[in-house]
Amino acid sequence: MTALLDGLAINSAAPADLLLRLLEPEYESTWPALAGRREAFPEAVIAAIVGHPRSGVRAALARNPFVDPEVRGRLVDDPDWLVRARLAGRPDRTRPVRPLPDRVIDRMLTTYDNECVSELLASRQIPFAFQLSYADHALASVRGMAVNVWTFLSEDQRAALRSDPDPGVRERVQEVLAPDDAEANERALGPLPPPRRHWSTHILVNRRLSPRVVDWLLSDPDPEHPWVLAHNHSTPPDVVAGLVAHPDRKVRLELARRADLDPVHVTTLARDPDPHVRTAVSLRPELSEVERASIAYEVDTDQEFGPCEHHARAVPDPAASAAHARSRHPLLRRRAARDPALPVELVALLARDDDPGVRLLLAHNHPEPPPDLLLRCYLEQRGGPRDLLLEHPSFPVKGLGPRFADAEAPDERRLALLDPDLAPETADRLTRDPDPAVRAGAARHPRLPEGRLTVLLGDDELSEHAAANPALPEPMMRALLTGRPAPGIGV
Repeated sequence: MTALLDGLAINSAAPADLLLRLLEPEYESTWPALAGRREAFPEAVIAAIVGHPRSGVRAALARNPFVDPEVRGRLVDDPDWLVRARLAGRPDRTRPVRPLPDRVIDRMLTTYDNECVSELLASRQIPFAFQLSYADHALASVRGMAVNVWTFLSEDQRAALRSDPDPGVRERVQEVLAPDDAEANERALGPLPPPRRHWSTHILVNRRLSPRVVDWLLSDPDPEHPWVLAHNHSTPPDVVAGLVAHPDRKVRLELARRADLDPVHVTTLARDPDPHVRTAVSLRPELSEVERASIAYEVDTDQEFGPCEHHARAVPDPAASAAHARSRHPLLRRRAARDPALPVELVALLARDDDPGVRLLLAHNHPEPPPDLLLRCYLEQRGGPRDLLLEHPSFPVKGLGPRFADAEAPDERRLALLDPDLAPETADRLTRDPDPAVRAGAARHPRLPEGRLTVLLGDDELSEHAAANPALPEPMMRALLTGRPAPGIGV
């Protein structure tokens, strides 16, 4: 009976009064499904969940990855810490997270405790544009967080933060500026060698190094120190030159990514015996297309290409994206394919690209990919993000039934179940498919004959999916709720 009620709880056609009944104590077992797995709710049901006396119901809605963030945001002032923590944390790590509304984020930053704020900052639910507004916030604790996007702030914003009336904000700004003070960084390290801890490692890797610290890194036998010198932006040119022939591939790879690498060393590393080093060199922005083509780089096609959370990133440079889209280098075209603002003509160009990574990234990340590209990419891709393509509103569902219902691969037969005009007899047949995912999808299909749907309500495996079928007649829904099944329903 629990499976039936769980299916009913997520049935998109279930009427509001029935969903409200499921929020009563006798149906407690369905609350995780109802509050945590539905994609949309009638307004009365949202209000009932937000005001529900059991915090677990409210927490399930706070973590719901399918519902609109505006709905989740209505829990921002929940009296229970657990609910607020669930709202602050990432709802689901298997799918992209959507941003919370600005007003909700502001409320959380100004009223939540440090633990919940830390969860929020790590959750990627804050749009990058909102992060830029930290500098002008009325609350000092929020203004202090503007240092995290320091390089993206305007000169006026930086100047205001340097002279901020709050000493804590000024102190955080000084921490941002401190990396350029080599002598202060040496004093912060203390006697050499410094103790191994996160803070000393951070200084050595990211902050400007004094000559004395550089000499120590060169003389100390620690095997990680050559990599530190290769990475640190302040390493002197003569020291960088001495690392070009270092036997550790990781060191040479780090050098290949340095923005200030001498052209002579670029040429040397372009002939490096390691393909990863050569490939990193081939992506350097100062190279021409001819120079890139002369490098024996390698392109990895065995990656998990999926969607990016664009709202949490700085907006890509349109000129750079356009140049990358027209490059002969597939890894640069992949960068362009991630840009959701790529213009239509470049989308059309990359949709025909001969690199599967370019096509997949475009399909996953552009808001308006060609429908035939979405289908092609689903058929080509393997891995977790693949099914997210099926959720795109432009996915071409018409005609998939006749085309794929008899496909050899079960993941292709699943495509037939997206067809809104699927023949009822085909839906019936696919409920007996050898693949469990195909059977489950067929049980949910609204074109499934009512007689077969009724039978499946009594099936141990498929009862939940049948109860979630939006074509389930309302009298049957109410019969399931009361436990007094209509004729033919075996529960």
